[in-house]
Amino acid sequence: MADKCRVKLYSLNRDQQWDYLGTGHISSPYVEHLQSVCLLVQSDSSEALILESKINSNTPYQRQQETLIVWSEAEGHGMALSFQDAEGCQQIWEDICRVQGKDPSVRITQDLLDESDQFDDILETADVFDLPSCELGNLEDIDDFVSSILTLPLPIHKERLALILENGNYIKNLLQLFHTCEDQGDTEGLHHLYEIIKGILFLNKTSLFEIMFSDECIMDVVGCLEYDPAMAQPKRHREFLTQHAKFKEVVPITDCELTQKIHQTYRVQYIHDILMPIPSLFEENFLSTLTTFIFLNKVEIVRMLHEDDNFLSEVFVQLRNETIDDDKQRELLFFFKEFCKFSQTLQPPNKDALFKTLTHLGILPVLKTVMSRKDLQIRSAATDILTYLVECSPSMIREFIMEEAQQSVDGKLFINLISEQMICDTDPELGGAIHLMEFLRALIHPENMLSTPSKCERSEFLYFFYKHCIQNFIAPLFAITSENICEGDNVVGADKNSPNNYQTAGLLSLILELLTFCVQHHTYYIKNYILSNDLLRRVLILMSSKHTFLTLSALRFMRGMIGLKDELYNYYIIKGNLFEPVVNAFLKNGTRYNMLNSAVIELFEYIRVENIKSLVTHIVEKFYKTLESIEYVQTFKGLKIRYDKEKDQQNQIQKNLHSILYSQILCRGIRVLEKKEEMCIKEDSKEEEAVMPPLEDDFPDPYDKFMETKNPKENEDKVDLPKTSSGSYKISSSPSAGGANETSSQSSSSTVGLKNDPDDEETDEGDETSPKKKPRLSS
Repeated sequence: MADKCRVKLYSLNRDQQWDYLGTGHISSPYVEHLQSVCLLVQSDSSEALILESKINSNTPYQRQQETLIVWSEAEGHGMALSFQDAEGCQQIWEDICRVQGKDPSVRITQDLLDESDQFDDILETADVFDLPSCELGNLEDIDDFVSSILTLPLPIHKERLALILENGNYIKNLLQLFHTCEDQGDTEGLHHLYEIIKGILFLNKTSLFEIMFSDECIMDVVGCLEYDPAMAQPKRHREFLTQHAKFKEVVPITDCELTQKIHQTYRVQYIHDILMPIPSLFEENFLSTLTTFIFLNKVEIVRMLHEDDNFLSEVFVQLRNETIDDDKQRELLFFFKEFCKFSQTLQPPNKDALFKTLTHLGILPVLKTVMSRKDLQIRSAATDILTYLVECSPSMIREFIMEEAQQSVDGKLFINLISEQMICDTDPELGGAIHLMEFLRALIHPENMLSTPSKCERSEFLYFFYKHCIQNFIAPLFAITSENICEGDNVVGADKNSPNNYQTAGLLSLILELLTFCVQHHTYYIKNYILSNDLLRRVLILMSSKHTFLTLSALRFMRGMIGLKDELYNYYIIKGNLFEPVVNAFLKNGTRYNMLNSAVIELFEYIRVENIKSLVTHIVEKFYKTLESIEYVQTFKGLKIRYDKEKDQQNQIQKNLHSILYSQILCRGIRVLEKKEEMCIKEDSKEEEAVMPPLEDDFPDPYDKFMETKNPKENEDKVDLPKTSSGSYKISSSPSAGGANETSSQSSSSTVGLKNDPDDEETDEGDETSPKKKPRLSS
């Protein structure tokens, strides 16, 4: 294929449910290492292959609806491709049929008998497919025949049995026999019919399902499945479906086809969940097509409801009606919850279109209104709907929240209402609070936030969240850890506002879980909030709670901060001495080997392994004397070793640095002295040049004349230099040389000492005219 089509890939799990494996683009090239044409799906997100499936010549592929291809890779491993458009599905279907030598107009590639089948296959199956006639006396033989086909290893036997059953009225005739047996009270015959109908369902063929689940046959199929031989008495499933399971229309549905599809889906789901036995290890894939049948029905129901403009509009009109009673509103929300659940099966483009329609109709303002109702079931249904919405389109909800904040007059924001419902949940198990916490986490998760050149959703929303919202959902933490309560109760009370109250402890644990998530994903924003509100100190107050799960939640929050290896966090922890509550809780726990013990040791071990130097130094200097007696782990001794090693390295570095600095200072001093000496010599030379007569071109003996002139000058200098108390001599430049700059002349004066030079002594012996003393500069 030249063009790649966009598909969603599903796999059938052990519970006969379709697991979503990813979305990508499909192609069907020839793969060299498999030596065959293959179906390849490349992921949109990671560009990795999420499917590489060889198109086998004998694998039955089924095309269902217009955009779905289903097949089995092996027993217990069903696969499904859901295409974005019918054209792409048709292209891949043609490639599959081309490899298998089939006509692309068929819906199931292996249903047709191939003329190229080997002669030995025909001989092998000639005697097998002698299906007994559908008569009352043959029920046992039919039962044995169907059971034997299901045990045969080759799929071709099941395919041919399905082909025989769907042609003619064999299934309908069997159901007629069911009525006869039931009227006559023939229990044995009813038991055989149970096995026969169950076996036909295990053939896993859509064409057979369409017959068995038609309005004409489905209740008789349910009747056959009531007579399980393992049960002493038959279950009255038909009575339940016809008398107790009532179909409620919250808004009248005018489309008869839609009504029929809803009834069928409910009953088939009932058969799948209640009537069919749990498949054994070798039967895991027997009902994969039944699961697909239900899946496609749900897709079709959502599509038909979405296309019915009047129906959805009427639902929202009633939801916005403030005068309707709680019972009616509860039914409307239950319907909408089921509708959103079914919408999870849609392709991404269709799902996006549906939720845009719901947004246009005003789903979020409606949910904001009903979340304030006192009825627990109403609030619970609204919470479930919100969960579906945020999973499908978190950006849509964030956009609504931002727009609402700009237009709100009373300041009652939708997101703050969610936080209020979360912290005020009256359920002892906090079922609603858990769902709302997951909603908030999905809402603030950076990975599902859009970033475009014209708009950065992440920075805008997080800035808004930390400025206007975070203080609302962590209000219980601030209230419970306030100084007044902590001093009065010492965090050990048992009233409802104490962290030792189980429900309150559970709520605080949820809040800390969300805060830990923020530390891991909102580095900049949460850091400012923690430091400005001294949040970690408040959290660590909860380390004294009697509930270990709350203590662990507080510890996880601190562990998340340390795990970032941010020196600003480390400085904050050290300055506030925030390891003290952790060490106290650890010591209070004593020798008990439990989760708290392991979590604290893991925290210190992480600091040791990662060698976070500032924290290692703080822990050893502050707490090592308290912890050195703990020897069942080497963590604390390891921290001391790290500390000592670092201390030795620092001392060595200081010594080396002192030596280097001393050498540099010494060298710099020597260079300064040498520079001063050079300047003095130059000044001396200038004075000598000043007393020398000008040289004439006809001077007879330049050297002798120079010496005669120089010697008196040197003797003159020696006589005139004043001697200091230390035996050195003072040299100053002549006033006439710099009379205009007296300050410069004074600063250029220096002290000169006389020192014996061995070289000069040797020279004195040979030449009396050489000076016996050489001047040397000293500071």
